[in-house]
Amino acid sequence: VVAAGANPIQITRGIERTTKALVEELKKMSKEVTDSELADVAAVSAGNNEEVGQMIAEAMSKVGRKGVVTLEEGKRAENHLYVVEGMQFDRGYLSPYFVTDSEKMSVEYENCKLLLVDKKVTNARDLVSVLEDAIKGGYPILIIAEDVEQEALATLV
Repeated sequence: VVAAGANPIQITRGIERTTKALVEELKKMSKEVTDSELADVAAVSAGNNEEVGQMIAEAMSKVGRKGVVTLEEGKRAENHLYVVEGMQFDRGYLSPYFVTDSEKMSVEYENCKLLLVDKKVTNARDLVSVLEDAIKGGYPILIIAEDVEQEALATLV
């Protein structure tokens, strides 16, 4: 369309307006599903397996609509539901140098301080005062961030 001479800015605005209108229409058409309807949908998604559908619905009722439900293939014939309290992260530690238990390849701290960063850590200077406090206080620090760039990671290691 642009090659034929149409204004790309107007096309973009049209797409954005159409998208917004479609999303609004879908919201109007949508409805909250009941637990039994959720079980039906889950059963269909699980290859029409009602038992798995019921387990998924039960898991959803336990963790809430914003919770995380993970399905894993097991080695046994029976199905099990495990509910784990807490948070879930997409990744673990960024460097093997952070490992405290080399046998389990895990990082385990006691009485550590937690630093939550709601953005990407790009500059090591942003962390210097926090790291100095941790060294002076003699406590480990756990940093949870969107991502850490190489320069900052090198400083942490």
